[in-house]
Amino acid sequence: MDVLTLTQKLIACPSVTPEDAGAQVLLAEFLEGLGFECYHLPFAEEGYEVPNLFARIGTEGPHLCYAGHTDVVPPGPEEQWTFGPFNPEVKDGVLYGRGASDMKGSVAAFAVAAKKYLRNNDLKGSISMLITGDEEDLAVDGTVKVLEWMEKNGHVPDVCLVGEPTNPEHLGQEIKVGRRGSLNGHLTVKGKQGHVAYQHLADNPMPRLVKLLNVLTSHTFDEGSEFFPPTNLEITTIDVGNKATNVIPEHGWVTFNIRFNDHWSSASLKTKITELLDSTGFDYEIEFEGNAESFITQPGAWSDILVGAVEDVTGLKPECTTSGGTSDARFIVNYCPVIECGGINESIHQIDENAKVSDLEDLVKIYTRVLERYFS
Repeated sequence: MDVLTLTQKLIACPSVTPEDAGAQVLLAEFLEGLGFECYHLPFAEEGYEVPNLFARIGTEGPHLCYAGHTDVVPPGPEEQWTFGPFNPEVKDGVLYGRGASDMKGSVAAFAVAAKKYLRNNDLKGSISMLITGDEEDLAVDGTVKVLEWMEKNGHVPDVCLVGEPTNPEHLGQEIKVGRRGSLNGHLTVKGKQGHVAYQHLADNPMPRLVKLLNVLTSHTFDEGSEFFPPTNLEITTIDVGNKATNVIPEHGWVTFNIRFNDHWSSASLKTKITELLDSTGFDYEIEFEGNAESFITQPGAWSDILVGAVEDVTGLKPECTTSGGTSDARFIVNYCPVIECGGINESIHQIDENAKVSDLEDLVKIYTRVLERYFS
């Protein structure tokens, strides 16, 4: 089975998180045909079952693991898709379907690359695949739980390749050697409701909330670091739940997100934000949430293998970056060096998500070269 056929079969499974719809079963059958031992690992801490798959061939080191996901985001209005989100079709050399880029195409490419490598080489070590069905949602019952299982059962790899789409426009542009952390803050200021014409009988919380926000948004957290841009705070919601124009609200609240670099941790950022808010002297309440710390895989032998493999196939030397959102690499870095290298992210999460067939075929070549370089 070639990469196009396998990708199409995976796309045809409507595996919107947390449903699998047969995608991991299909992948496991393909891998078992290559000699992989497959483990289906469902977890259900959040009250619904999340499917996961771990597959390995070989029992000794060195051990290279590919990590990815078969779950996809909801398709949106299906009538707006040219061919339908789960009806994979090729037009003018482009494959359309939900997951073509994020990231069933990449999963299929690595599986086919493993097939090609095993057909032409004697494996001296181990190849594995960690595939979750929980990357696009809470990321609680997916990669985190599988990694814990892998550690208990002697499957921790020496290095990991995450196949997320890392290139803005074409193959050979970027690989990810780290990611920024992400922290959400929910800030509330309380007052007293009243009529706008009798403001002395009320207490409007909004002027205090505005001043608190100004303190946060005007602060320079840092100037960036060697591999990361400056830490950035963005306000995402401001609300009072007020439908009337003549009522002073009882309270106001705001939600903000901070994407932070390796100068910070979630804990140190919480401390800093609290200090900034306290400096105003206003009363407030704040709650934080986030499970994404910043991380970096320092340049070395593993990044050299990835850069070299991409250059071998594309003729381009990819830039080592840390841009973009979060990924499950943030969990894997606690176990082994991890780098992300995949396809094109231009159409991910969009109507008519797509991938060039030639890019999928070149991704197979890149992953095959990664295996050749790593086990040489």
